[in-house]
Amino acid sequence: MTSGTMTGSATHDAIVLGAGAAGLFCASVAGQRGRRVALIDHADEPGRKILISGGGRCNFTNLGTSADRYLSTNPHFAKSALSRYTPLDFLALVERHGIAWHEKTLGQLFCDGSARQIVAMLRDECARGAVELMCHAPIGAVDHADGHFRVAAGGRELIAPALVIATGGPAIPKMGATGFAYDLARRFGLKVVQPRPALVPLTLGAGDALFRELSGVAAPVVARCGKAAFREAALFTHKGLSGPAILQVSSYWQHGQDVCIDFLPDRPQGWLKAAKAAAPRAGMRRLLRDGLPERLADVLCDRLDIAGELGTATDRRLAEAEARLADWRFTPDGSEGYAKAEVTAGGIATADLSSKTMAARRVPGLYAIGEAVDVTGWLGGYNFQWAWASGWAAGQEI
Repeated sequence: MTSGTMTGSATHDAIVLGAGAAGLFCASVAGQRGRRVALIDHADEPGRKILISGGGRCNFTNLGTSADRYLSTNPHFAKSALSRYTPLDFLALVERHGIAWHEKTLGQLFCDGSARQIVAMLRDECARGAVELMCHAPIGAVDHADGHFRVAAGGRELIAPALVIATGGPAIPKMGATGFAYDLARRFGLKVVQPRPALVPLTLGAGDALFRELSGVAAPVVARCGKAAFREAALFTHKGLSGPAILQVSSYWQHGQDVCIDFLPDRPQGWLKAAKAAAPRAGMRRLLRDGLPERLADVLCDRLDIAGELGTATDRRLAEAEARLADWRFTPDGSEGYAKAEVTAGGIATADLSSKTMAARRVPGLYAIGEAVDVTGWLGGYNFQWAWASGWAAGQEI
């Protein structure tokens, strides 16, 4: 970014950098308000991350959306945008476009067909707003002077009084994701909260090597990290732990912290002692196989080191085994990084943005939306809803 006197008149009312979920939606909202909008992306087509989301069916929102399901340095920041553009608002748009959808578990909404329907819908909304979509247009110099932004892209120079940073974070670099948003924000004087991979599989060290034998085995559990707890499936991999429950807690995990798993969350306190009283000749291995996949039950049984019949174990020993099954501790040595992360936590600091408009407080005409901002949702459509809500908020202003 450079400053100084800028020559030439505005070519547009707003320039949106990044044609992902947030950028597409923001551009369409502003365009349909009569604004002349240019939407720029270096990829050869818009919405590439949308296309791979939800197993190709796009988990486009979550009916349970609320601000407490987002991580941010300021936990209150997301409230305004989320309250002003809700999951039902986006669902109404989906239905207007005739896209069939269904609800899966935990309020997650998916297309019956393909994620391409959501991208087609957003492109159609942009077309209705006469948005100029520029794909395969790497962004060059970005200048700011005399109340206007100048962007060099696709062999052209665009000038507008408003600029929206919607280029996301570095998660899934094979899709072209980079840290461009942070570099640009810093050049404009905005702070950046340290980015990190989120919704990402965790890796285990040599001490838990035995569990690598379970690669491909999944079970419904409660996974905890600090105060965060999620009841979903955990999956063992050849590198460590994955599955929805683990992806959820990964957003809260910091190096050195334990991840705790309750392998049998529905069992009441004292269930092992009760099982011993009811069937003293039963074995621990068979008992665990009643509630867990056989391979997992066997590994846990070996680790608990309770051999033979339940009746031969003391009540104290059974209580210790029960406590460990309810709070089995793993200490990950890392994560699988941005390559396998669904989103990026951290990003452009909310302290430098208006929660109502997503505008930069000290740079008139500059906005930041979507994953580029330090707001990160749970797994299950929450990050898409943040893209729609923050995009709508900025689209109302630019």
